[in-house]
Amino acid sequence: MNGVIEALHIYDERNNPVLSHTYTARPLSATHLLPLYLEQPSPRPSVIYLPNTNPPTLVFGLRHASLLFLLTASSEIEPLLALEFLHRVVDVLEEFVGAPLLAHRVEANYDVVAQLLTEMCDAGTVNTTEPNALRDLVEVEGFMGKLLGNLNLPTKAGFATNFSNSSAPSLLSAQGAGGLATPALPWRRANVRHTSNEMYADLVETLSVTLAPSGRPLAAFAHGTIAFTARVSGVPDVVVVLSGPSGRHNLHSVVERPAFHPCVRLARWRERPGELSFVPPDGRFILAGYEVDLLPFASGVGASGGPPPNSLRLPVNVEVRTGLGVAGSDFEVRLNVNRVFGHNSSALGNRGGIGGGAGRGLGGPHPGTAQSPLLDDVEVTVPLPADVRNLSEIRPTKGDANYSPGDRSLQWRIPAKELASGVSFFGLRCTVVGPLSEGEDGDDDDDLAPTGFGGLSAGADVYDEDRHGYQDPDAPANPKRTNALRGDRKRGQGQGQGQGQSEAEETDDKTDAHSRTAAQNRTLLMPSSVFVNFSVKGWLASGIRVESIALDPRRSRGLGEGVKPFKGVKYLTVSKGGVELRC
Repeated sequence: MNGVIEALHIYDERNNPVLSHTYTARPLSATHLLPLYLEQPSPRPSVIYLPNTNPPTLVFGLRHASLLFLLTASSEIEPLLALEFLHRVVDVLEEFVGAPLLAHRVEANYDVVAQLLTEMCDAGTVNTTEPNALRDLVEVEGFMGKLLGNLNLPTKAGFATNFSNSSAPSLLSAQGAGGLATPALPWRRANVRHTSNEMYADLVETLSVTLAPSGRPLAAFAHGTIAFTARVSGVPDVVVVLSGPSGRHNLHSVVERPAFHPCVRLARWRERPGELSFVPPDGRFILAGYEVDLLPFASGVGASGGPPPNSLRLPVNVEVRTGLGVAGSDFEVRLNVNRVFGHNSSALGNRGGIGGGAGRGLGGPHPGTAQSPLLDDVEVTVPLPADVRNLSEIRPTKGDANYSPGDRSLQWRIPAKELASGVSFFGLRCTVVGPLSEGEDGDDDDDLAPTGFGGLSAGADVYDEDRHGYQDPDAPANPKRTNALRGDRKRGQGQGQGQGQSEAEETDDKTDAHSRTAAQNRTLLMPSSVFVNFSVKGWLASGIRVESIALDPRRSRGLGEGVKPFKGVKYLTVSKGGVELRC
């Protein structure tokens, strides 16, 4: 595969072209490409082949925030390379233009964006994608440059440029920190200086859990990301040591599919799993990513003394009961909160020390640290079948519950103050309304008189068949009519027993009809799954921890003697609809 990237197009939230950058050849224009992309059925895949264009074109798509990124290639190219390039473009634009990435920000900084796209890809070949290296190659006008440019004052040559690029000296200079000759690293700027030296590690895990109706976990995974922030002068050499739930000896069996930043020394990780040795880029970057299977054992207790397979520990346990009530049209959701995650305090999200040992205040550990995890953003989403017309009653014990007919889903949110009040159990009961039956959309024809106006009111004229006209009800009765009515009464007395039997059969039929209706409601109107959202600060589902963050004094240069950077660690577990309970 020797294909190249031909063009990159960016569209806003209304699918209007914002920017088009051509690298090589004569690719499809933004206006011609968009209709071909939108005619694909939703959800659209990341890679789409358009055989009817001239020449046939591969389209790689990525939607981020409110922007749509489309990349085209007319020859065979490695898909992962093109998709990774799109993600790098998003990261670089957020670094230079600002996050969140919006259309007006791209338009206002078009000169910077054009330089970035040119440096990142040269004639269709991916080139420099590291933000630190791009800061030395792309000229970003600083505050002094903008001020002097607006005032149109005569200045010396290079005066404004020196101000604008004062924080980004060229990588081409071979002089490293402290005047030492050091090779230029593509991911780190040269001559980095900071007044306050600090290093932070943020471990974020996203849950993906599927539970059976009994609560038994069917699948449970945690997708982790290690974000590292290094603001250290010179060229620091950092070592981060990780450990698993039972120590460092079995970390290689816990962490699956690890992926690292290019700065990480892979040989060191292979020799000593859990040790990350690297020279970090300046600023915040993604150090590593990994996946952890939260159900590692097939049955019983694992060989290393691990927990049994059903001991998946979640901060929130959910239970659903369906088909309740006489008509079978009620369902109930019960939420059980683990009290370990319910500590309340105003000091939320404080960064703990290494291994979670720091972060203690006068009144005990700060909420959001490893000693006191904090549960927040609890929301339960209940998708409802298409036959559900509405919810007649929504009764939550705590929190707010709202039904959205357009999305056919019920959202139940529990605020943080309710979670911190000491209550462990929360409940929600709802009554569903099914589709309209045949007799609900109009009047009952049996109650209508022959004229179509329903029953008669008091004092109205009565139609007399013998006189073929209307008669006043207060007038003397017709003898022939009276005798006929008396005969009808005698015949009715003889039919009493048959009518009683008919009424009993009618009652049985009504009972059977109610049973059929209840069974139908339980089948067609009840939810089949429930999704739970939450976030927990200071806790990771995998049990991974940072044991230490240290600088290697033999390899680090330019920091200065006696300087000890401040270090901190944060843990965060997020479930954005990742915990699913099947009903």
